Amino acid sequence: MGRTRTFDETDAARSALEAFWDHGLEGTAIPDLENATGLSRSSIYHSFGSKRGLFDAAVDTYLDQIVRPRLAPLQAEHVASDALATYLRGLRAAMADPALPLAAHGCLLLNTATSPVAPGDTLGEVVRDYRRELADAVSRGVAAARPDLDDGPATTLATACTAHVVAAMTLVRLDPEGALALLDNALALLGEERALVIPATA
Repeated sequence: MGRTRTFDETDAARSALEAFWDHGLEGTAIPDLENATGLSRSSIYHSFGSKRGLFDAAVDTYLDQIVRPRLAPLQAEHVASDALATYLRGLRAAMADPALPLAAHGCLLLNTATSPVAPGDTLGEVVRDYRRELADAVSRGVAAARPDLDDGPATTLATACTAHVVAAMTLVRLDPEGALALLDNALALLGEERALVIPATA
């Protein structure tokens, strides 16, 4: 009879997320994950199959607990006219606070997208799906905020706002002021009053 597990895999994935977010997939070693989760190497491999298996579980946690709650107002059946502006301002506030993970480490998935990935690796599809989900949410936000726009201009505006968000989340670790400026510009493109740029904290 197998031994009864004394840990919750969801809790383990949540703890591992912090390590992967700090160091990335390649930079996180098994001892780092043992320290983060409190699990032994054998428990990690038995439950998740590999370091990559635990990373995949951490990515699911990242999407479900961090990304999607922020996008939820843009994915609701009825999207408020200010939902996209609220999303952009909330993202900006998270990037402006160096104590928060997004400001300190950027986006886990976009960081992974800039790392070497083997051809055919399923992680590429996860990143593409994330980008599509973000783009769709932003498009719905643009439609609610700017019902005066025809399809062509609305698509152009949504694409521009999505690109600004992706660029900001990619830049924020190394160029926080540039990241904030991109979000300010996205708000300006949307027709919102430009936010006050907050200098990055050294």
